[in-house]
Amino acid sequence: MSLILTEALTKTFNGTNAVDQIDLSIKEGVCTALLGPNGAGKTTTLNMLTGLMKKSSGNIIFDKRYSGDRRKYIGYLPQYPKFYSWMTGEEYVIYSGQLGGISKQEAIKKTDDLLAMVGLSDDKRKKIAGYSGGMKQRLGIAQALIHDPKLLILDEPVSALDPIGRREVLELMKTLKKKTSILFSTHVLHDAEEVCEDIFIIKKGKVVVEGNLGELQKKYQKPTIYIETEEPLESWSQSLKDIEWLRHIEADNTKLTITVENIDVAREYILNNTGLRNLNIKSFQVAKTTLEDLFMEVTK
Repeated sequence: MSLILTEALTKTFNGTNAVDQIDLSIKEGVCTALLGPNGAGKTTTLNMLTGLMKKSSGNIIFDKRYSGDRRKYIGYLPQYPKFYSWMTGEEYVIYSGQLGGISKQEAIKKTDDLLAMVGLSDDKRKKIAGYSGGMKQRLGIAQALIHDPKLLILDEPVSALDPIGRREVLELMKTLKKKTSILFSTHVLHDAEEVCEDIFIIKKGKVVVEGNLGELQKKYQKPTIYIETEEPLESWSQSLKDIEWLRHIEADNTKLTITVENIDVAREYILNNTGLRNLNIKSFQVAKTTLEDLFMEVTK
């Protein structure tokens, strides 16, 4: 069941469509990734979904079971969250809860549980000024959850973090998706593959690829052959360009990457090719393209 739908959602700035008639379906109980290069329209889309920005045209439809202003059902962590550095983590989450309309007593109770969940119990009375980047992101997630939202929206939650902070937040997202629906934006497809079930790839404000992660992997992954030789093979690679089983070829001096339709036919042809053997093969590996390859192909 879809928790939130968009129909031809559009945002125009100075005559240019930053978001161009996007149709999204964010399912309840699912972690969904909004993927795209910088400037693709991800943040603008999220800002319209959260109600922070008015749409130019189109529709945003929230599940009718949750009546009234949809913002009370959404928790949001922006890409560059701002904190009051003089507050402690505990004070900040309690303050956020009161801003969200819950009583101070309830906010205090929930804050303890949330800070424990995000791993900040031992630092809850520490000034935010002393928090690391990963700690601040986890604090931001706690404040986004204080009012028990149905949908948690995270804008580039790990892009500014070091490897340790990034791992902390990704592991937390794996835990959170068992309890609430998540929509997050990123330009790193590997992160999406690790935590999400559905993906939407956008380019210049338009959706170019969408679907279930597993189904997209089956649909778009292709057999790939990696070859390395002692002698330059760019000239030899030209002989492959008109072969029907070839899907894509990329040569760089002594290294060659070939994406093919039929791995058995391709492997037999290449290994029996006298011209290639004369270049002294150092390495021959068979693998599959990744969704990151697809992401690079559709967004370049």
